[in-house]
Amino acid sequence: MPSPIVTDVIQRFDLSKRADILEIGCGEGRDASFLLKQRYRLIATDISPEAIRYCRAANPQFAECFQVLDCPTGKLDVKFDYIYAVAVVHMLVNDSHRAAFYRFIREHLTADGIALICTMGDGTIERRSDIRTAFDLQRRKHDQTGKTVNIAGTSCRIVNFQHFEEELAAGGLKLLKKGITSIEPDFPTIMYAIVKKR
Repeated sequence: MPSPIVTDVIQRFDLSKRADILEIGCGEGRDASFLLKQRYRLIATDISPEAIRYCRAANPQFAECFQVLDCPTGKLDVKFDYIYAVAVVHMLVNDSHRAAFYRFIREHLTADGIALICTMGDGTIERRSDIRTAFDLQRRKHDQTGKTVNIAGTSCRIVNFQHFEEELAAGGLKLLKKGITSIEPDFPTIMYAIVKKR
């Protein structure tokens, strides 16, 4: 099942199947696969070559629609009517990387384009991990089995709504709507912002 908010935005803003859509951080391709099968015009990107290989193998009829891209440092030669990034920006800890992420979105939107940005958080808490230990192994208890396992850590920065809005404004983006939603099973609580170019 796709992330409900991704398709809700398509419906709310009446985006046609002729709209050019970009996904940043497609992971295993849950949202991209659904939209491509519905015949939307989509480019799905991820920084991970492994993720893109997986998506291409799982969706051979749409293999050309999946591309490796590091959006804070990359550029595409096309603009989009709709850009969405689910659970990406919270992995960017440094201010400069987050600013580059928002700048990328602004530079790749059409004049009337919109973007959906979803990030971990409840709108009030703030925290950040130490990026020097981002991939260190961590011992955790597996919820279902109760067994202790070693997993690689990740980087994470959670901001409140005030800082989220300040970052968007500094990136040249105008807030249209914000809120809290749920993307089960991974994100029972996740913040979102719908924006356009200033």
